[in-house]
Amino acid sequence: MSESKKLASASLESLYRIFTVPEAPDSTLGRIDQSISQNLAGFLQEHIVASERDLSDIEKDFADPQIPEQPTFVSDQIQFVLDKLVAQSVHISAPSFVGHMASALPYFMLPLSRIMMALNQNLVKVETSKAFTPMERQVVGMIHHLVYGRDKDFYTQWMHDRAHALGSFCSGGTIANLTALWAARNNVLAPTEGFAGLGQEGLVAGMQHYGYKGLAILVSERGHYSLGKAADILGIGRRSLIAIETDANNKIRTDLLAKKCDELAAANIKVMAIVGIAGASETGSIDPLDQMADIAQERGIHFHVDSAWGGPTLFSNTYRPLLKGIERADSVTLDAHKQLYVPMGAGICVFKEPSTLSSVEHHAEYIIRKGSKDLGSHTVEGSRPGMAILVHSGLHIIGRQGYELLIDQGISRARHFADMIRADKDFELISEPELNILTYRYVPQDIQTALESAPASLRTEVNEQLNLVTKRIQKTQRGLGRSFVSRTRLNPHHHNRNAVIVFRAVLANPLTTNQILQDMLAEQKEIAATPPIQALLKQVRNLFCGC
Repeated sequence: MSESKKLASASLESLYRIFTVPEAPDSTLGRIDQSISQNLAGFLQEHIVASERDLSDIEKDFADPQIPEQPTFVSDQIQFVLDKLVAQSVHISAPSFVGHMASALPYFMLPLSRIMMALNQNLVKVETSKAFTPMERQVVGMIHHLVYGRDKDFYTQWMHDRAHALGSFCSGGTIANLTALWAARNNVLAPTEGFAGLGQEGLVAGMQHYGYKGLAILVSERGHYSLGKAADILGIGRRSLIAIETDANNKIRTDLLAKKCDELAAANIKVMAIVGIAGASETGSIDPLDQMADIAQERGIHFHVDSAWGGPTLFSNTYRPLLKGIERADSVTLDAHKQLYVPMGAGICVFKEPSTLSSVEHHAEYIIRKGSKDLGSHTVEGSRPGMAILVHSGLHIIGRQGYELLIDQGISRARHFADMIRADKDFELISEPELNILTYRYVPQDIQTALESAPASLRTEVNEQLNLVTKRIQKTQRGLGRSFVSRTRLNPHHHNRNAVIVFRAVLANPLTTNQILQDMLAEQKEIAATPPIQALLKQVRNLFCGC
């Protein structure tokens, strides 16, 4: 802010004013509110990716560690936010922003979010949430029904039962996965005669009581990074999260999974959970859930499905069979801020049996008392906002058929985009879209042909150079600000499992058109034709001739 700006002064009168609802639309706060709405509307209409500005330059706007001694006028702070934050934000709802899993938002979510913030309910306890508590329990019940499809009597009995919870609402997939594995761990080391339970006596005492040398979690190599965090937090260690090799379609090899389970059992290491993936973050692939359920059931292992991305596929009558076996999972994670199209900060973990989550139940006399319906008794987080109002509203306003249309269109769009990539001989499709995520890269046709017959050592060297090409194209396209795809690193079987950096497209925005995707590929080819990229490609071609 400029030094010439008039400073506000601290007084009770001014503080009362900012805590009071604006008395009229033309009041100072009323005008500011209208201005913010107009500026945000303009941003959402005009921007896709913020103009490229170095992060170190942006950091200068946020370099002062001192809290201001005197108040700032609301109008001045709002202007700062518009200039320094909004202008440098990313419009993740733009139709040509197809790089990440963050949702495009139906516009009705904005006024609903204002209601949520104005009420400021705290879902830890009924006394601070009242109607929000049964509403959140209903949302959890609705997702439970989507996954497990139990009859009406089941939900009448359990959805609002004060002693049980069908699941946990939280801030996202990381906490949802942690919650599932927390319950799995505590049930593995459950209370028995002479042992009060892990929650009371701790992990070491539990391991000693049951005589295990260790605990382990098994998941495919496409597993989300949140599972590593969970293994760390739960005290079993990241090395005890064991990655199982995937096949050529990025699905876990169930033969290797079963073999690893038996090897660990022989070594007296208890597998506390097997994790299946329904919509891998990098490739969108779905594990063979039914086969994994068989392996878990035969060995008495908790089966968890991370469907943070792919769970809403269950809305689609056409594609629901892709998730066959998910209904056999002991727990399932789903992120509402992904394909339920709500703002960031909404994850859900549901449990097949109402008793499973009881293993982590906790109470405190001053806030979460035994026998109450307080939601905080079964959650990792304590104080939480009423985000469930947005999910509840989305489920009603969009409805099952509306979500089915969104899911079906996204998968159709991804398959059409894959056809576009295959039709252009200078692009290589790396992973087929099982859902609505795919990966590909730019590789001129002559280099693709030469790679097919190249020896393994040369293929590795060539792919290392092509990785530089992919990185340069992706960064340049992001900087131009017209469209955006992300990039990731895979080890495809058809490239001898060499590390290959690829473009990653996520096609969940209903406003993304085939023309936008065609333009995005054309822009990538234009970037590839520039001297810096051509110089890199010349180096690649030289590798084949030994120049």
